[in-house]
Parts: sequence; structure tokens; C-alpha cells
Amino acid sequence: MTTHRLVATSAMGLESIVADEVKALGFETKTENGKIYFEGDELAIARANMWLRVADRVKIIAGDFKATTFDQLFEQTKAIPWEKYLSVDAAFPVQGKSVKSTLFSVPDCQAIVKKAIVERLKLAHKRIGFLDESGPTFKIEVSILKDVVKLSIDTSGVGLHKRGYRLEQGEAPLKETLAAALVYISKWNPNRPFVDPVCGSGTIPIEAAMIGQNLAPGYNRGFLSEDWPWMSKKIWDEVRIEAEDLAKYDQPLDITGSDIDPRMVDIAKKNAIEAGFSDLIHWKQRPLRDFTSTSLDGVMIGNPPYGERIGDIDVIGDMIDDLGRIMDDHPSWSVYMLSSMEDFETLYGRRATKKRKLFNGFIQTEYYQYWGRKSPRD
Repeated sequence: MTTHRLVATSAMGLESIVADEVKALGFETKTENGKIYFEGDELAIARANMWLRVADRVKIIAGDFKATTFDQLFEQTKAIPWEKYLSVDAAFPVQGKSVKSTLFSVPDCQAIVKKAIVERLKLAHKRIGFLDESGPTFKIEVSILKDVVKLSIDTSGVGLHKRGYRLEQGEAPLKETLAAALVYISKWNPNRPFVDPVCGSGTIPIEAAMIGQNLAPGYNRGFLSEDWPWMSKKIWDEVRIEAEDLAKYDQPLDITGSDIDPRMVDIAKKNAIEAGFSDLIHWKQRPLRDFTSTSLDGVMIGNPPYGERIGDIDVIGDMIDDLGRIMDDHPSWSVYMLSSMEDFETLYGRRATKKRKLFNGFIQTEYYQYWGRKSPRD
């Protein structure tokens, strides 16, 4: 097998979590803003796509170089051995972006990269005329930052947040990758009770269940690189067998999702069934202020509505105030809430133990963490 330069992309603020995931797969990493670089073969590509819960995509770095003219862009792109990756009949759409660079016209850069790859493939495969592009798809990206060009090939296809279980969603859905990150940050383990009191379409409880039973997030979906001739079916079969062997289907879980909206609870149930958790997650229709539990050392994670996003600010403020008062009666529980409300701590009634800046789409939020007091044991 061939060693490739790879990059797992992530949302801002989640790089360290993705880096830890990549390291857990056995690779050394280098991290930049939104990018975690590592090296691996075809098996590494398949395993990264199968197991990374928080990454957005996995890409191959085909080449990088400095270019300030279109001639430089063309010649250096053409010098890359694209025939190692792309078959003669490959379809290869090119997308691009350019930031703070001399070559600022993205459409022109895309067209030049496309032309250079065509010329390289025609030369390598001894073809004259047009390439029909009727074969497998290789999505190429030209990214230029401060005149440094990076050319990559997307191995994932549809973003890795698309696990395949979300049949329906509410009007302000949380990405599955961010939901998984919230669970990771809490350090929840399946021996502790877990509650999302504002569960919406159920993404956070479902991601917690997948983590609790060590289910590979990519097990029930396909990937663009599965159709590539040099990514053999044997590799993908091996990775799926590994995912099946490592799953802990017998791991008991105490996970509850609740929401005031009965329609959302119904959607959450359907999504959980699609994810394979029809009997493992408890769903309740109730307002947040009615939460109560006799369990100790639980973890509560939620993504309550934001004032900028949906709902009335006063209603949301009352909800957070209710939450603070309720959790005073559950001192052993740890509470983690993602919110863009700048006065969240005032509304909750006390300062967070820790905060972490995260982006929910384009909305800047804080992840407020209130660590519970460990309960005494008999």
C-alpha cells in the first residue's frame, strides 16, 4: 500500500478533539486551524472515515506549492502525478477558495487546475482529445492561503456528520459532529446517567449512545472513496468487520432525552430507531423545569435555544433560570450547556467551572461546564 499525506478537517475549536481521535487510531498528528495532518495508507483512509466522530472530512493532500501567477499554478499542478489517484475515466469536479492571495479569482483558479489535471492525465494515459469523465468521482479542492496552494482530494464525499440516522430534524439542528464533541468534552462514561433536557431531534443522546457502546459513526453509511479502483473492497470489508468486533452492544446505558415539544420527541424516537437504539434511550415529553432524578453523579448536556436563533429571549432566560435552580437540588450532577446567551451565567445563578468557545455553524457560543460534587459512596 501507498503512504498518503492526509488531513482531517474540523470546525474551529474542535481541533484538539479530532487530533486525539486521530492519535487513538495510531497516527502522529500536526494541527493547524481547522486541520489535523497525518500520514497513512489506504487502510488509514478507510479507518479514519469510519471512526472519526468529530471531524468534518478526510482528504488526501495531492500537492502544495507557492504560486503567484496562473502559469505557476498550471505548471505545478500539472507536475503532480495525478495518475496515481485518478483513473483515465475519472470524474473530477474542482472547487476552490482563495484568501489573502495574489490569485484571488476562484473560478479562474478552478479552471486552470482542471485544465492542468486534464493535460497530466492525457499525457500519462496517452490519450488525445477529451476525457469522458464517466468513471468514479474524485472531488478536487484548490485552496490558496497567502499564495500557498494546497490541492486535495476528498475521500469522504458527504460530510462525516451525516451518520445516516437523522430522518427528520427541527428548525435549528445541531451537527452530529458537534454533538459528539460535547459528549467527549464532558468525559461522560456509560456507567453514569445521561440526560439531555432540551433534546430536540435527539442528536446529543444518540451520539452519547454511540459513544457509550463504541459504535463506529460511519458504520451505516458509504464514502466516496469506496468507488475508487485503488481502494479495494477488501479494505472496506476489513474496516467494517473491525467496527463490528469493537462494538459493545451489551453495554447497558441510562440515557434520557426530553423536550417540551411532543413533535420533537416523536422525531427523536424515530431517529433513535434508525440509529439502532429503539429500546436503549428513554424519551420523555416534559418541560425542562419538571426535570427530577433520584440518580447520583449524572451528566446533563444540552443545547437550549439561543436568543438569536429561535424563540423569545425572555422565555429562554426563564428556562436557564429554572435549570440553575433545579440543578441546585442535584449537586452531584455535572451540567454542560452550549449557549450564545452572553448572560448565561447570570441567568443560571453561578459562574461556570469552565467555559470553552465553540462555533455552532456560524454562531459563536460558549460551552458552559458546571462540574458536580462527587457523591459519597457507601
